[in-house]
Amino acid sequence: MLKQRLDRIHGQYNRREYVAPDPLEFLYNYPQVRDREIVALVAALLAYGRVAQILKAVTQVLDLFGTSPHGYLLTRNQADIVHDLEGFKYRFTTGKQMACLLMGVKTVLQRFGSLETCFAEGFSPDDETVIPALSLFVKQLSCRGSMGILAADPDKRSACKRNNLFLRWMVRKDRVDPGGWDRIPCSALVVPLDTHMFRVGTQLGFTRKKQANLKTALEITQGFRTLVPHDPVRYDFCLTRFGIRKEMNPAELKMILSGGTGKVSGNKGKK
Repeated sequence: MLKQRLDRIHGQYNRREYVAPDPLEFLYNYPQVRDREIVALVAALLAYGRVAQILKAVTQVLDLFGTSPHGYLLTRNQADIVHDLEGFKYRFTTGKQMACLLMGVKTVLQRFGSLETCFAEGFSPDDETVIPALSLFVKQLSCRGSMGILAADPDKRSACKRNNLFLRWMVRKDRVDPGGWDRIPCSALVVPLDTHMFRVGTQLGFTRKKQANLKTALEITQGFRTLVPHDPVRYDFCLTRFGIRKEMNPAELKMILSGGTGKVSGNKGKK
């Protein structure tokens, strides 16, 4: 059965030892949820491009925060934040756009008390997925100006990969995802659709679409939901490792998913 094969991969690779290199690593350094949710948002929204450069950019922002991102934002005004990010530039994201994101987070914290409360207020128990709440959440974050490409808007039919990655990190709690939010059910999460998960979803027959947009993300999520209704993104981390870790061969994953006898070896190599 497909679920048995996926559970086999999950059991082998859904471990912290397979996280690096990944911006998820940063979250483990923040035991308080009020700090972790801010770090998760910054790390996830900057997660585009080469991983080494992503880690460098995230580090540059987190260094501004000191020991408490939450404390930093609540004690800095807009001029301070703009000044602190004056020299920041990562690919398509400028210091000004990052400052707009952080000012949006500061405004949300002042208005709702936490990012989780803001997101939860937009979520209804009748919602099948987090997408309606995500749309409202992005609008709240955008209240202080343009963030460029940092926070994709689901209303524009984007797959919102990085937004959904942030939600996976904060909503789920297991050996890899640190969690911290308890007001959003795992069942409502949507797969963070990148090229790796798009390939897997296509191989599994969950979608026939040719573009990795929001509809495709929802179709693939639904495919996984038929297997794990309470946690459709359960396999996201372990499956995408095959496209990220050099010692893990995507061809081996394809063989396993198709019912072949490929060996899930767990051998370590260079990262």
